[in-house]
Amino acid sequence: MSDKTMKVVMVESGKPAYITEIGSDLASMQKAVQGYIEPIYWLDDAIIVGNEEAKLMGMDGNRRFGSQIIAGPFFICGECETEDGADFCSLPDDLCDKYVQQFAVPESITQEEVENDMFAIFIGM
Repeated sequence: MSDKTMKVVMVESGKPAYITEIGSDLASMQKAVQGYIEPIYWLDDAIIVGNEEAKLMGMDGNRRFGSQIIAGPFFICGECETEDGADFCSLPDDLCDKYVQQFAVPESITQEEVENDMFAIFIGM
């Protein structure tokens, strides 16, 4: 694995999770999630990176996290400290195994469930 790639767990709608390598550059990460990336900090030991507009684009529901749904493909990666702050990096082997097992079984999520999970927060001035 080169410095320009990172090992991640890829989770796609209707498929079991799998370990793969993707480029560590923005374009490669956007290609993996089919759009703008959004880090989601729902895991204690890793970061979920999904498509920021997946629900608005009508992408299929992928997995549930409690009462919330992630739509569209996402990957799970590590977070590493750099000179410039934190950045995405390869997921260690033990966490790859953990998340491949956790997301081994695809979930059946209706489009209605995805639509009902959309919300926006407005802050008045």
